[in-house]
Amino acid sequence: MESGKWKVKRGKGEVENEKKSIARFEDMIVWQKSMDLVVQVYDICRARELVRDWGLREQLRRAAVSIPANIAEGFERHSRKEYHQFITIAQGSAGELRCLLQIVSRLGLLPGDTTAAVLDKALEISRMLKGLSKSLKT
Repeated sequence: MESGKWKVKRGKGEVENEKKSIARFEDMIVWQKSMDLVVQVYDICRARELVRDWGLREQLRRAAVSIPANIAEGFERHSRKEYHQFITIAQGSAGELRCLLQIVSRLGLLPGDTTAAVLDKALEISRMLKGLSKSLKT
C-alpha cells in the first residue's frame, strides 16, 4: 500500500519514508522515548504518597504502558488505516497520562519539579505522535 511518502508493505510490517526505512517498531524514536517515559512513570509511582493511592498509581502506569504498546501494535498491523488508528489510541493515552500527572501535581502528591519533567516528556511524545498521525493521513 502506498500513499504520499509513506509506504506500508503487507506482511512485513515495514514502514518507509523518503529518508529512512524503519523495519521494526523498536527503531522508532517515538517508541524509544515512550519506553523511557514508562520507566519514569514507574519510578514516580514508587513515591510514598502514590504507593498509598493504588487507583491513581495504577491508572498512571496503565496510561504510560499503553503508549508504546499501541505504537508497537499499530506498526505490526497490515494496513495504514489500522496503524493510524493505533497511533491515535497512543495519542489518547499520552493525553490521559498528562491529565493524571496534572492531578498528581495539583493534589501535591509529588514535588512539582518531578511531575514537570515527566509532563515535558509526555508532551514531547504527544507532539511526535501528532506528527506521525498527520503523515499517515496523507
